[in-house]
Amino acid sequence: MSQKEELQKIIQGEIVTDSKTLTEFSRDTSVFEERPTLVIFPKNVADVSAVLSYVHGEREKGTNVSVTARSAGTCMSGGPLTSSIAMGFTKHMNQLLELTDKDALVEPGMYYRDFEKETLKRNLLLPSYPASRGLAAMGGIVNNNSGGERSLRYGKTEKYVEEINAVLSDGSIANFKELNNEELEKKKIEQTLEGDIYRKISELISHNKELIANAKPKVSKNSAGYALWSVVDEEKGTFNLAKLLTGAQGTLALMTSAKISLVTPKEHRAMLIIFLKNLDTLPEIVRRVLRFNPESFESYDDHTFKLAVRFLPQMISKLGVTGAVSLGLSFLPEVSMVMTGGVPKLILMAEFAEDTSGEALRVCKLAEESLKDMNLKTRIAKNEREANKYWIVRRESFSLLRKSSRGLYASAFIDDFVVDPDVYPKFLPELNALLGQYDIIYTIAGHIGNGNFHIIPLMDLSSEKSRNIILELSEKVYILIAKYHGSITGEHNDGIIRTPYLEMMYGKEVCDLFTEVKHIFDPLNVLNPGKKVGGTREDIKRLMSHHSTM
Repeated sequence: MSQKEELQKIIQGEIVTDSKTLTEFSRDTSVFEERPTLVIFPKNVADVSAVLSYVHGEREKGTNVSVTARSAGTCMSGGPLTSSIAMGFTKHMNQLLELTDKDALVEPGMYYRDFEKETLKRNLLLPSYPASRGLAAMGGIVNNNSGGERSLRYGKTEKYVEEINAVLSDGSIANFKELNNEELEKKKIEQTLEGDIYRKISELISHNKELIANAKPKVSKNSAGYALWSVVDEEKGTFNLAKLLTGAQGTLALMTSAKISLVTPKEHRAMLIIFLKNLDTLPEIVRRVLRFNPESFESYDDHTFKLAVRFLPQMISKLGVTGAVSLGLSFLPEVSMVMTGGVPKLILMAEFAEDTSGEALRVCKLAEESLKDMNLKTRIAKNEREANKYWIVRRESFSLLRKSSRGLYASAFIDDFVVDPDVYPKFLPELNALLGQYDIIYTIAGHIGNGNFHIIPLMDLSSEKSRNIILELSEKVYILIAKYHGSITGEHNDGIIRTPYLEMMYGKEVCDLFTEVKHIFDPLNVLNPGKKVGGTREDIKRLMSHHSTM
């Protein structure tokens, strides 16, 4: 009996091996391509449990089989790619199970856009949504520890994950949430894989307390490695493994639902737009604007700006007739800028959110006033409608780049690093010098307020030279980030592309702890192998797509 037949006997969901589905599941939005042997669409928790129980048994027999979870496939790091079993959650496990006035219980396959529609009915929001909010699903948002435009004020997804219901590598079912000392001791007594996890992780953290505390990145955003520093809250006297699973890319357990806390968003906004001709004054601008506590502080560069004007018809077609006309008219000054060669090097967007429109505008004007002596071109969008065009360009920047050049692919490999904004004066010239060594086109966008840059080069992946540049430039950029004590990934996670560089960021001792964490949760390496631990530069080389367009 084939593996597919054996699995179909024990689950209710579908198992597919047709070429179209396997091709679709062989890609995300990274530079990689890896074809699964089969794709499973679980109907429920019992299906997930049955599959992991079966695969665990096969691993015990020495069979080389594993399971990798996938939600919407928008990952930029190769996180949901596998040469074994892919498990897709968007088909069936896509429900909002519960919604209260403060939190929601949601399955991994629910698209964020559908989730937000429901939460906004109660004037509630998960403020850590990513730029891909129209495409991403909740499983990826939790498992990548996503962040986005509002993370400057509200923090990342880890802050909002209260509980995770999960299936462990042996097929057993567990609930991870905040425990007090008494509850933790009870868990440690259990003679199960879950009990073993609590005993061993608790011991690992207490034995390596100082090493873990020092390993915590000193920047505001991080998705690299396992967040061991987030498990214990000494002030509250609590222990919470849901914080460790958040951002673990499905390598420790498979999430079947998560309880997410929500916020009531401020209703009124005003945006300060700053047009920069050069980057010299950027650190000082960021310092001054941050004093006024913007909800978001984003940026995109001249290349993105030109692409936006070029792809204007496609962008506005998404908005329906009324929205399209008004957006099209609002872009006339930008079209004129491109025609006359007056395109700024960088466009900064600082948005201020307050309880009234008057207060939002007042704070926005104060921020603008603070820049008066810097001789900058600025303007104020007094409400969300006026700010909309800037947001559309920022959110569409990666998509615009992917559409823009025949024979070249928007290649995410130095796409998500973070440094402290205070180091901009030294860091940015060194970064520009590195990029200047290569004849590549790239866009820069990102969360300028907390030092999180998204640099996406256009590469011909069919060329060996381009593939070598990816390996060479990655290493140089990550050495530079380590020099300035930054993070190699603020929100896109490690996946295939960054796992081999974690030691560069954390050192061998801390990476050995990550390996131990993986072994404690998943001793037989059932779950998404090669991500977070065990990935190599050879994997990057081997799995990089050779297609110029994908």
